[in-house]
Amino acid sequence: MTGDEIREAFLRYFERNGHTRVPSSPLVPGDDPTLLFTNAGMVQFKGVFLGEERRAYTRATTCQKCVRAGGKHNDLENVGRTARHHTFFEMLGNFSFGDYFKADAIAFAWELLTRDFGLPRERLTATVFTDDDDAFALWKKVAAFPDDRILRLGEADNFWAMGDTGPCGPSSEIHFHQGDHLPCPEAAAGRRCLGPACDCDRWLEIWNLVFMQFNRDAAGALTPLPKPSIDTGMGLERIAAVLEGTQSNFDTDLLRPLIDGVARLVGKPYGAVAADDVSMRVIADHARATAFLIADGVTPSNEWRGYVLRRIMRRAMRHGRMLGLGEPFLWRVVEWVGQVMTRPYPELRAEMARVQGVVRAEEERFAETLDVGIAKIREYAEAPAAEGGRVVDGKFLFTLYDTHGFPTDLAQEAFADLGFIVTDDTLREFEAEMERQRARARAGAAFGGEAGAGEASLELWRGLPETEFLGYDALTAPARILAIVVADRRQPEAVAGQAAEIILDRTPCYAESGGQQGDTGTIIGREGQARVLDTLKRGTGLFVHRVAVTRGGLREGEEIAVAVESPRRLGLALHHTGTHLLHAALRRTLGTHATQAGSLVAPDRLRFDFSHGQQVKDRELTQVEDLVNEKVRDNLVVSPFWTELDAALKLGALAMFGEKYGPRVRVVRIGDFSTELCGGTHLEQTGQIGLFKIVDEGAVASGVRRIEAVTGAAALQHVGQEEAALREAAEALKIAPLEVPKRLQRLLDEQRALERQLQTLEARLARSRAEELVAAARQVNGVAVVAARLDGLDADGLRAVVDTVRDRLGAGVVCVGSVADGKIGLVLAVTKDLTRRYHAGRLIQEVAKAVGGGGGGRPELAQAGGKDPAKLDQALTLLYDLVAKS
Repeated sequence: MTGDEIREAFLRYFERNGHTRVPSSPLVPGDDPTLLFTNAGMVQFKGVFLGEERRAYTRATTCQKCVRAGGKHNDLENVGRTARHHTFFEMLGNFSFGDYFKADAIAFAWELLTRDFGLPRERLTATVFTDDDDAFALWKKVAAFPDDRILRLGEADNFWAMGDTGPCGPSSEIHFHQGDHLPCPEAAAGRRCLGPACDCDRWLEIWNLVFMQFNRDAAGALTPLPKPSIDTGMGLERIAAVLEGTQSNFDTDLLRPLIDGVARLVGKPYGAVAADDVSMRVIADHARATAFLIADGVTPSNEWRGYVLRRIMRRAMRHGRMLGLGEPFLWRVVEWVGQVMTRPYPELRAEMARVQGVVRAEEERFAETLDVGIAKIREYAEAPAAEGGRVVDGKFLFTLYDTHGFPTDLAQEAFADLGFIVTDDTLREFEAEMERQRARARAGAAFGGEAGAGEASLELWRGLPETEFLGYDALTAPARILAIVVADRRQPEAVAGQAAEIILDRTPCYAESGGQQGDTGTIIGREGQARVLDTLKRGTGLFVHRVAVTRGGLREGEEIAVAVESPRRLGLALHHTGTHLLHAALRRTLGTHATQAGSLVAPDRLRFDFSHGQQVKDRELTQVEDLVNEKVRDNLVVSPFWTELDAALKLGALAMFGEKYGPRVRVVRIGDFSTELCGGTHLEQTGQIGLFKIVDEGAVASGVRRIEAVTGAAALQHVGQEEAALREAAEALKIAPLEVPKRLQRLLDEQRALERQLQTLEARLARSRAEELVAAARQVNGVAVVAARLDGLDADGLRAVVDTVRDRLGAGVVCVGSVADGKIGLVLAVTKDLTRRYHAGRLIQEVAKAVGGGGGGRPELAQAGGKDPAKLDQALTLLYDLVAKS
């Protein structure tokens, strides 16, 4: 049976037995912001098992996409080195929510395995929890197992719990005998193999049946559940290996096509060299995880889920380099994933263009860092000092990270492959260097001046009650001054001319949080007045009013009146509601992966950062803007309300993943278009926005884009400025405003034609100069070497000359330098047949050092710059020595 046939046979079997087929949930758990990835089939039914949710069915069956690559369940480091570890895998499962229990669960499993899948009964055995006499008796009855074919194991092996408290219960595992020909450490020591309890590969666990029959309280006491349930899990890759007659998941038809594709790509057979086989398995596995995670909305970044994805991708890239792949390749492999998995997951095929774009961009971005880091590690390993010990120096590990941007986890794995170890002392030294760097950064920030000026220490506010916020319903309020800080000291009074920070018992002023800027306004007392310049949060619930006292004085304990600057608050509300509409429109236009990565809500503009691996196309920006303005015209009601966190998530409210939320949260719902957890201030209806206008879009980090936009009067002002600029351009060209685009296009076409003519002339010049350079090539160490200076050429001109010389040489090394506008440019190329001996990126780094510059690149082509034109000739001559020494 093929993997597709096994998956379908499993699901159909349980459908015939009264189960509802439920689609796989996404890898990003939508209702659990604390869980990294979906890692088991029961995740989407967690609320059902806890009694918090009801479904239209009491029996379900699924094939669930799972990822285990971080946190408690982390198989990343073992992937590729064993037969069964994966980052991405599929979990087959059947579930009962208070319907059937142990008897049917065991009977279903036995019938499917022995009748439908045809597994030999004599090669199967079961384990049960030590005290589970019911399961023991059922296995004897259903499978006719003798007592010695049912193994009783303890809580570590055969008891499952959802958490420290809550539903839990014993489990029963089904194991398949792979054969006594496989090595066993017990047998090798002259003892008897322990069977399913042994660490060897003779017995393979293929199915785990969990009997949820107890509730565990905080004291650890177990009480029976009123409706016991069933949760089972069987890894598709494992059962496929058994049914396809192979002892490695990687040899199944689910993974072997990917491995064969990688083998063709690198021109090496799978199964010939053990180290190469590991790399091919890593790439195949990681390509699956990469494809499915990106399709489900995760993009590579330096935070949480995105960071794990980036680690997976970069690990695959390093193994590609180990196989000799110098160019981006992972984007090709993810396409093969789509081809293999298209039947069960058609949505993966639909997302493939975006997935490939994200992967290729990440590969190109990381290529130079990877090459430089690997080269530095090799240099370290080959240095004479390394012969004295195989422990990595923590300072060097830090230099790799801090100077060259090379990830520490990847460095540890690369060192391990070279026979070096990273010890606890290494990591302590690394952390010490990191802390020294942080200290230097803090010192630099302090020296820089007033970044923290006027911010009172939290110690000054200790013991004060939380501020009561009234600003959702009022812009003015009476209040009492609880504390005053002037020049970082508690004072009983602040007088005219002083800047102070004031804590009130209650306030309508919104404190900066969630991207929304703090309110400004006024505080009026009996004998004084102050202008509120900003409102900030300190600790968990204190609102600090940063003020300038303009008249008289304000005293601690005084009753005052505080008022918010209402026009500014309106501007903030306009742009905050606009931000929610923008977020929803982005997700509908680009996909649900477009999640918030940061924001700024100001009274005159908004800035929204979101996950997206490529530039947003102009037509997509237009669609987003049009959709937001459509919702503005619809005049949707904005409905804020408080509810329990779980209830909010069930309503589909968007939460910031990784954020900590209390048991009660504020939800802002805008019609049926947007629902988010949000503590900010908003409009009552979207029609108050008037007009929404995007003014800019660009990249701010890897996999993160930024949109800047304006609403209301600011949007009208922006449109007016654009119209004025268009009129000015039209007057300069002496045409009507609407004719400007056509005229500009004609001018650009003419310019491009002239540029092509120039390129043709430069190419002719390059060819003529190339002939001279080839004729002057020197033979060094049996290699043709060209090192020449041609002033006046830009980077494109240098590359044209170098490409031509390299092609004419056939085999050799060529470096051409140039001084243009006082700047040094260098391009170096190595013909492909010599890249194993000479790396263009490393050679050019040495040449560039001689002119006070730097650079790098791929093994066959590299580019650099420099600062000292007087030393260029000497630097170029250095190439002959570098080739001679290599």
